[in-house]
Amino acid sequence: MKPTRRSFLYTAAAAATAQSLARATAAGRFAQGQGGDEIRVGLVGCGGRGSGAIAQALSTKGPVRLVAIADMFGDRLDGCLESLGESEQLKAKLEVPKERRFVGPDAYLGVIGSNCDVVVIATPPHFRPSHFEAAIAAKKHVFFEKPVAVDSPGVRRVLAAAEQSQKLGLAVCSGLQRHHQNGYLETMKRIHGGDLGRLLFARCSWNQGGLWHADRQPQWSDMEWQLRNWLYFTWLSGDHIVEQHVHNLDVVNWAMQAHPTRCRGMGGRQVRTDAKFGHIFDHHAIQYQYENGAWCFSECRQIDGCANDVSEHVYGTDGEAHMDGGRWRITGKKEWKHDGPNNDPYQTEHDDLFAAIRAGKPFHEGQMVAESTLTAIMGRMASYSGREVTWEQALASDEKWGPENYEFGPLPVDPVPMPGKKRG
Repeated sequence: MKPTRRSFLYTAAAAATAQSLARATAAGRFAQGQGGDEIRVGLVGCGGRGSGAIAQALSTKGPVRLVAIADMFGDRLDGCLESLGESEQLKAKLEVPKERRFVGPDAYLGVIGSNCDVVVIATPPHFRPSHFEAAIAAKKHVFFEKPVAVDSPGVRRVLAAAEQSQKLGLAVCSGLQRHHQNGYLETMKRIHGGDLGRLLFARCSWNQGGLWHADRQPQWSDMEWQLRNWLYFTWLSGDHIVEQHVHNLDVVNWAMQAHPTRCRGMGGRQVRTDAKFGHIFDHHAIQYQYENGAWCFSECRQIDGCANDVSEHVYGTDGEAHMDGGRWRITGKKEWKHDGPNNDPYQTEHDDLFAAIRAGKPFHEGQMVAESTLTAIMGRMASYSGREVTWEQALASDEKWGPENYEFGPLPVDPVPMPGKKRG
């Protein structure tokens, strides 16, 4: 398939070009890193994913140290440090005095203003655009979790900051870890090499049971309750089609080497209706169309007691690619299955990031993760509104989710979206 103006930088040639970009400011700052000097890391967001991500960052090769940390809540910050300290290997890499422990809505500014070289951003998705902007403006390398926004204005901010990161020669790694997983890399090499022939359609799913929630405590304001249950509020998570299903949609975009041009779909809140689950849907089903005429049939669900499926499948004129539960295989004219070594992609993505920084050859996943995030957002817009949504409409939308400020006080929950009546 010939790349278009909408295409992602997914091909090997594009990846090589990205890694060969001049490093500008970062080159001078890390020339000594090629000799194995210490890389200093700051963490913004100390929940489960943040605690895991920083442990992986500290487990990369070469001298590395955690020097600053931030979270909205002090108990989560303390819990993260306590967890890291349980490992003697990681404990030796902690240098976070009290003056570099920051709490509150503006805590991220303390980390970004510290002497760290790399910022790990693992806050709820709503906050990632502003945190990413600030990190790039401060000329920091970045690892940030997916999705990178919950609405179109946030995506545009990330795209602009990602462009600036390349001009500055900064490395940007996203939490779309499949791009660092052997099985996916080998499968995509074959898809892009033509083993499936002309691509016709794809299907992808993230169907599972329910996830966590935190019981509301009497002392919590509306704001604190929503922040501690961020998964269930669109302004914080983007809904689970954005927060979780983005992984599968990204794989399809990767295979197509493009993002979709339009979509339509449906969804609802049928089982998970208790007020403790905020206002997001519990299922979505979206049809995406690509510029080459191919379709993607996408579904995601978080309902207990149902059949589970987390997978991606791509179909072409000459074969099929199936990526399912840690298995990767192609059927058709060119039979193949991945039987090489498997790797832990969550660790490998950090290994790749820190190795690239030390080698002075940064890679840039900012545009990729922003466009995959917008793919999920446009699906949610279609599901919430019941209308067809084009890529151009989604990208240009000025609809913002979230309050104007983050004061710990009353915060009404948005109504459950109603297709045909409610905002996208």
